Amino acid sequence: MTTARRRARVRAPELVGRGWLNTGDQDITLAQLRGKVVLLDFWTFCCINCLHVLDELRPLEAEFADVLVTIGVHSPKFVHEADPDALVAAVERYEVHHPVLDDPELTTWQNYAVKAWPTLVVVDPEGYVVHVAAGEGHVDALRQVITELIAEHEAKGTLHRGDGPYVAPPPPDTALRFPAKAVLTPAGTLLVSDSAHHSLVELAADGETVLRRVGTGERGRADGLEPTFSEPAGIALLPPEVAATTGYHAVVADTVNHLLRGLNLDTGEVTTVAGTGEQWRDGATDGPADEIPLTSPWDVVWWEPANAVAIALAGNHTLGLFDPVAGRLERLAGTTVEGLNDGPADQAFFAQTSGLASDGERLWLVDSETSALRWLDPDRTVHTAVGKGLFDFGHRDGPADQALLQHPLGVTALPDGSVAIADTYNGAVRRYDPATGEVSTIATDVAEPSDAVLVDGELVVVASAAHRLERPVAPGVRITGDAHRVRRPPTEIGVGELELAVVFTPPTGQKLDDRYGPSTRLEITSSPPGLLVGGAGVGTDLVRGLRVAEGFTEGVLHVVAQAASCTDDPAVEHPVCKLTRQDWGVPVRITPDGPSRLPLMMGGLDG
Repeated sequence: MTTARRRARVRAPELVGRGWLNTGDQDITLAQLRGKVVLLDFWTFCCINCLHVLDELRPLEAEFADVLVTIGVHSPKFVHEADPDALVAAVERYEVHHPVLDDPELTTWQNYAVKAWPTLVVVDPEGYVVHVAAGEGHVDALRQVITELIAEHEAKGTLHRGDGPYVAPPPPDTALRFPAKAVLTPAGTLLVSDSAHHSLVELAADGETVLRRVGTGERGRADGLEPTFSEPAGIALLPPEVAATTGYHAVVADTVNHLLRGLNLDTGEVTTVAGTGEQWRDGATDGPADEIPLTSPWDVVWWEPANAVAIALAGNHTLGLFDPVAGRLERLAGTTVEGLNDGPADQAFFAQTSGLASDGERLWLVDSETSALRWLDPDRTVHTAVGKGLFDFGHRDGPADQALLQHPLGVTALPDGSVAIADTYNGAVRRYDPATGEVSTIATDVAEPSDAVLVDGELVVVASAAHRLERPVAPGVRITGDAHRVRRPPTEIGVGELELAVVFTPPTGQKLDDRYGPSTRLEITSSPPGLLVGGAGVGTDLVRGLRVAEGFTEGVLHVVAQAASCTDDPAVEHPVCKLTRQDWGVPVRITPDGPSRLPLMMGGLDG
């Protein structure tokens, strides 16, 4: 066991919440799990990093099936995520095959002192916390911790092998299951990404009659006439002259595979056209399309000013460009810092961009985590029409600078120059008119709308959680609704000197990799910017002295940390290396006598 884990002997707090999913309606206590290695995954279903972790954990859960029990602790960010029916849908949508504790009041979150989504906590077979890691990319470290615990507790006789408490719910049966995006084909049909069925479906213009299915329905990444996908989402149609050159008519964002796939509408053949299948974490962003990794491409659209396909890379808060003729990828906008910052594209901050649309000039986009509608001009300048930041959302119509959305996933350019917004977590379709600067509501009671498409002048909406396409638009609805803020409890800090320490212990058998320079990086900013009068900016140490200004009672510290580590064995000629990275948006309450140290866990234990 690592030194960090030996120093702390802390009994794991009990798991407390509103109820349980995937347990056959049975509650679970830690006492019932004694003898197992327990992995707590603190997640929320809006969070792309949390979705990455769900996929990272699948092979780990299979490898240690008889000794490891994973428990998802769902700690919601948005109001909609606290709806128990919405959580049931999300657990099915993302194929969560382990028990989930519904913790809408963040009771268990606070008991474990969690400060970020996602956070992973390992509890040993005797009920003690032995490892904590925030963010994604921790599978290798977790495997080592679990392996050590198995050996230790098997020797002590405190390990119990056998099945865990997971009980699979009954399988659903609908033609579409959590459809994500749709486009109108040149033939007048609707091509829909059927995400939970891992396939594409072509529907007649009525939006109901299934004409054909592209994909076997199994999760995978096979090309050809019997292709497989993994939670596909956005679809972009190519101009006819481009399609004639490339041999495919549409580009599909194959989200969980981190790929772009090409679809020939005539034959149904699928080819991989961009991405490596690995998730981008660091390194080159521009180059041959088959050599540059992508990260959770969520939507795609043909953007005329660039003569290329724009990509919403939700996984690292950037926009990309794919030139299908040249077969090249490049970074279009963003820095990978999650937030809301306008200006030149290479300096802008985005937050999980999930929907794109082009009106021929502007590239419209919705940033789901900042509940924002934004656009990119042909000169590559970023603007915000609606949205205030990571922690403000709601359902409010009126002037755009006062209007509020809640985690929108889709946007559609309309012929009159306005745009329709799939305001997903409000269950609504909204409209923004640039000419008047007004936001209105044109449809409500839509089950998690994620996209919309015009068919013969009528707006057809992808009602994702209803598993169908709908035509719900009824003009004249106006909502003055409530504003909301993230319910996550703030962390108290004091005025003046503050030590911010990111705790990271390399996994057993690894060391920090300083062969090519500093192995760590820490970037700190604040909202409002004047909250910090010292210590903001970029540095190479994971411990930073900050100075908190007087006159503030609350704010947010934005922290981005990363650490590079490699195999610690001089005999290994080509060591295995990895980059661990985590973003925090830490809401803080400032008090005169508040703490002067703020630890943030990236991996290990704060001893």
